[in-house]
Amino acid sequence: MPGEVVLVEARARNTGENVRFSRELLAEHGVDVSSVLLVSKPYKERRAYATARRLWPEVEVVSASAPLALDAYVESIGDARLVLDMLVGAVQRLIVYPARGFMIEQEIPGTVVAAYERLRDAGFTGRLVPG
Repeated sequence: MPGEVVLVEARARNTGENVRFSRELLAEHGVDVSSVLLVSKPYKERRAYATARRLWPEVEVVSASAPLALDAYVESIGDARLVLDMLVGAVQRLIVYPARGFMIEQEIPGTVVAAYERLRDAGFTGRLVPG
């Protein structure tokens, strides 16, 4: 794809800002959007989807990531504890962010909530949001 047809959003500090700023950038360039493809890390797919649906409800949203096994992801990061902290933080956001208006609510399987609670209670809290 030629570089001159690529628009780059480089200001965002979080997923919500990335959606908002990308939406603004496309509008500034007169790009009519009916669907978006979000590409993220596997553990962030649901959050990216839920955030985009909240902030841009009129478009069709598809969320995707490259297939990556957990052990391969841990190896790429080099820190198993950090990866577990990130996963626990990602699930916590799915639980608490809808009430804060940051994303749509999604059903979270009870087994996932139970695993999240066990890991959180075991001290994997490095990526939790306050409150």
